[in-house]
Amino acid sequence: MTLPTLLDIEASGFGRGSYPIEVGLARADGSTCAFLIQPLDEWTHWDPKAELLHGISRNRLAREGHPVRQVARWLNDELAEVGVAYSDSWGYDNTWLSLLFHHAGMLPAFRLEALRRLLSEAQMARWSDIKEAIIEERGIHRHRAGEDALLLQLTYQRTLEIAD
Repeated sequence: MTLPTLLDIEASGFGRGSYPIEVGLARADGSTCAFLIQPLDEWTHWDPKAELLHGISRNRLAREGHPVRQVARWLNDELAEVGVAYSDSWGYDNTWLSLLFHHAGMLPAFRLEALRRLLSEAQMARWSDIKEAIIEERGIHRHRAGEDALLLQLTYQRTLEIAD
C-alpha cells in the first residue's frame, strides 16, 4: 500500500496576520522532515497561546529558521513528483502555504488537498480514537509539524487496516 504524503504547518497564531513558522512532511515511505521558517520583517503577528502549543519561540525562528524562498523551493523539490499532499487542517494550511509561496515569489509545483477526501465513513468514525492511541503508544510530541504529519499518516494507515 502506498501511503499518502501528509503536510502539516505550525504558525504564529490563527487569526489575521498569522504566518507559517514550521512546515513538515510525512513522505509515502513513512520518513519525515520539517523546516523552521525565518519570519519576514513584515510578519509581526505573534500569539503567545500558539507558542505555548508548539513551543517554538520567535528567537529560535530567527536563529534556526530557513529563508522563505528556500523552504518553498524545498517543498517543490519534495512534492513536484508526487503532485499532491494532504492536510487535516486544509483551510489554515492552504492559507499559510499560499502566503509562503507568495512571499517566495514562486508557485507551488503540487496541490494541497483536504485529508478527509481520502477517508471513508468508517475511517472517519474511528479517526480520533485511533489517533489518540497512536499518540500514547509512540509518545508523539504534538504541534510540531513533522511529528503531526507522521501522526496523521499513521492514523490513516491504521484506520485502513481496521476498515479492511
